[in-house]
Amino acid sequence: MSIIIANLLIAAATLLNIILTVYMWMVIISALISWVSPDPYNPIVRFLRNVTEPALRPVRRIIGHRLGPIDLSPMIVILAILFVKSFLIRSLIEFAYKLKGGIHL
Repeated sequence: MSIIIANLLIAAATLLNIILTVYMWMVIISALISWVSPDPYNPIVRFLRNVTEPALRPVRRIIGHRLGPIDLSPMIVILAILFVKSFLIRSLIEFAYKLKGGIHL
């Protein structure tokens, strides 16, 4: 039974890693697009804004626009994603392997 739980944890951590990587790239692309004057009615621009704004908005509220026109919220969100990937996902995988290692068949 522990092998099944360990494999489930590894699969969940791997899936979370993929989702966070894709989301990180969405934040990067959204930030790059904001440097130009994108058509706000373009479906891709609207999709990226709808997906990334829920993560960027709270960060913007906390740090505000202290550096004038420079928006640091995408960088802070990316750093948070990298932290979660480095800490949480790695911890889940290591815990799963320890769970597997403690089993004697």
